[in-house]
Amino acid sequence: MRIEFLLALALFPAMLSAQELVTVKGRIINEQGQSVEYVQIGMPKRGIGAISTADGRFEIEVPCDTLEFFHVSYRKACFPVTSPADDVLIVLEGQELPPAVFIGGNTKEKYLIRPGSRALNNLGIITTSPDGVHPKGRELGSVAKATKPFLVKDILFSVLRNHIPGCVASINIYRIEGKKETFVDVLHKPIYFDVLVSDEQQSFVIQPEETLLLEPGRYFIAFQIVGYDMQSTITPDMSMDFSIYLKSSYLREAALGEMKPFPVNIGISVKGLEYQ
Repeated sequence: MRIEFLLALALFPAMLSAQELVTVKGRIINEQGQSVEYVQIGMPKRGIGAISTADGRFEIEVPCDTLEFFHVSYRKACFPVTSPADDVLIVLEGQELPPAVFIGGNTKEKYLIRPGSRALNNLGIITTSPDGVHPKGRELGSVAKATKPFLVKDILFSVLRNHIPGCVASINIYRIEGKKETFVDVLHKPIYFDVLVSDEQQSFVIQPEETLLLEPGRYFIAFQIVGYDMQSTITPDMSMDFSIYLKSSYLREAALGEMKPFPVNIGISVKGLEYQ
């Protein structure tokens, strides 16, 4: 017993040291040497995440562990962190797009999901911002269930107001699989768009570039801030607001972090063609 106790004391400083954070900086490119924009970077099991800039540059504080890099158009990459580094170069390999899927038979126009009931006539809001509490990479959205194959045409939602200069957002779509609810990305091309600074409500109709056929199952359609004007001084007012809709969903606090159940959503609708 005494030997075990002494051994634990001897290992304790090393355990503490392993949790110390180091800064890792670098750039992300593809095989052609071009910068890759808005790559999700993090350590999923530790809940640490960030997103690279439009020119592929990143800076993140992490413990010594494996750093993961994810972008829907490329294969996942990993980098073992053993010490601080300020000149890391990550090269992402492209992944082949699956062949286009053609399904015969009749179709009908349908909403795969509607927002649900809005809470308190816009007196209830969900706020997200690029500060230390809600950094880039936070995802929130709505859950949809496809009972038949469904071809996505339009993704619709509204932003109540936006005070984030130069804001670039994305729509991400995940299939929810298994009892443990694993979230699997179904996109092969990113869906980016700009959100203007305005106190007026902005309504969006987003159309995916790729043919997006959802097989029967449950899906999470998420909104994520991936970029903003880095020259702007972050203030408490630098935020984006959404109306609250009374339908349960999921929330991810950091890029590549854990998806957790969330009691409300931001009112995303999905419209398209259902195959009969």
